[in-house]
Amino acid sequence: MTLPHIDSIGFTCSNLEATTAFFCQGLGFQIQGEPRELRGGSYVDFLGLSGAVLRIQRLDIGAETLELTQVVDPGPSARPGRPIPADSRSNDLWFQHICLVVSDLERALGQLKRVRPAGGEDAISPAPQRLPEWNPAAAGIWAYKFRDPEGHPLELLQFPLGKGDSRWHAASAGGPVLGIDHSAIGIADTAASCRFYEGLLGLRLGGDGINHGPEQERLDGLSGARVRITSHRCPEGAGIECLDYRQPTGGSPMPPDQGPQDLAHWQIRMRVEDLEEIAARAHDLGGRLISQGIVDLGDQAPLIGGQRALQLADPDGHRLQLIES
Repeated sequence: MTLPHIDSIGFTCSNLEATTAFFCQGLGFQIQGEPRELRGGSYVDFLGLSGAVLRIQRLDIGAETLELTQVVDPGPSARPGRPIPADSRSNDLWFQHICLVVSDLERALGQLKRVRPAGGEDAISPAPQRLPEWNPAAAGIWAYKFRDPEGHPLELLQFPLGKGDSRWHAASAGGPVLGIDHSAIGIADTAASCRFYEGLLGLRLGGDGINHGPEQERLDGLSGARVRITSHRCPEGAGIECLDYRQPTGGSPMPPDQGPQDLAHWQIRMRVEDLEEIAARAHDLGGRLISQGIVDLGDQAPLIGGQRALQLADPDGHRLQLIES
């Protein structure tokens, strides 16, 4: 494995069993072992929820991992979790989703519609969108955005030959969902995000351009959508895509008190080479330390695959867990 590398992407849910069933039955994820229950401990403290009770389930899709966390009890000093705001939009700065690559978008939607609970799947796009031919980087791509039953945004993407990683075009068996290409996040300043993800964490620039027009409006469910999309890639596996909306403006910022108990909470766990250097340079490159420096996770280290870890926020408040190889 060449570093940096995204080990998992995760979010908080209120019903671990129901969310697991939705991703497995509707999208073809595979359960990775039994759910873990944590009653306090080093990893729970690392999250900032001392004394909390958590249930964690890891799901695999292709070569990637999704981690679901249910906060059963946020602990004695934390407030209860909040639902995802009903008025959330794709241009909010706390917005985050995972993009799932499919071999056949219509087949994937058919599978999804057969298992979703009544009223549980909330469309963002009115229908699959073929991205415009005038944009060479996007031409021929089909995309569809929707929400899971608890409101977490998701995207399905079908690449034509010649676009996307070569692994998406290899012969595959099983369901139509192949894996996670990236996690997309709402940002306010492309240059600031580039300094953080490339200058601090060592990802490489994968692409940069502005999407607009009726296809983008329908895809995002936003009138007049005009968005600068900047892709940051690891040497292999999933990457991070920054969404800098030029129109419409007025997206909501990340709540300053958002925590792991909130359903809008996402986290990216990334394996890196030098935690000390990252911790020392984070502030100068737009990051904010959330953990009390580098933390030794003790006997809970196997849970995330690293003994020492650092939690920080990017310039817009999106959370990352960094672990040493």
